[in-house]
Amino acid sequence: MRLAKRLKGFDLDIGWSVDAGFTVLFGYSGAGKSLTLSMLAGTMRPDSGRVVLDGATLCDTDEHIWVPPQRRGIGYVAQNAQLFPHMTIRGNVEYALGSWPGRGRRARAMTLLDRLDVAALADKRPDQISGGQKQRCALARALALEPRALLLDEPLSALDLPVRVEMRRLLRDVQRESGVPFVMVTHDLYEACTLADTLVVYSGTGAVQVGSPRELIGDPGTPEIRRLLHAMELPESVFGQKHVGQLVPLNRQESVA
Repeated sequence: MRLAKRLKGFDLDIGWSVDAGFTVLFGYSGAGKSLTLSMLAGTMRPDSGRVVLDGATLCDTDEHIWVPPQRRGIGYVAQNAQLFPHMTIRGNVEYALGSWPGRGRRARAMTLLDRLDVAALADKRPDQISGGQKQRCALARALALEPRALLLDEPLSALDLPVRVEMRRLLRDVQRESGVPFVMVTHDLYEACTLADTLVVYSGTGAVQVGSPRELIGDPGTPEIRRLLHAMELPESVFGQKHVGQLVPLNRQESVA
């Protein structure tokens, strides 16, 4: 992946490539992490660049290739869940299934809600459930059509600490069992190191470094990245906190470049 975008007062010019797994984008606020997700999802066009997912080119400005968002097969979970307030939780998940037959749509929605431990909330509306429950439901909706990749933009930042801890485990479990590549933005270094197979550090000055959390903390590429990654002392155990759950496999093993 190589992307360049100029906005008022800000220039983004970055490139990185990762294998399938859990990738976390970490760095200063305003460094371009969420902007990167928008261009990966196709909701914003880069000024120049190229995005390839599992060998399929989604964007190449030199070759005039542009795959629209609805054809990219990429799921998206935002910070505030963005559930439709007028629909039930089951209705939100079923909506993502579009033209599926009614009976199959309902069964698929309930299977996902059950696996994410929120099936009991199926007939409730978003304003009747907690923040953590909303994010579980948003995750179910994003996974409904078996996406080729899943983008998560600070999905845990608005949650209380105990719920965040629980959701970290859940996200890790879902990624491992589904095989769907996850790309997540966070400002929490502990969270980044706990979840990431691959850490992508945005320095805010255009420098990007890619590697495992252990590799990058042990050998930061620039003084600025060193300051970012050494901003807090992490326990050694954080590098071993990888959880495996019992979710239905979606049989996806892909990469983003």
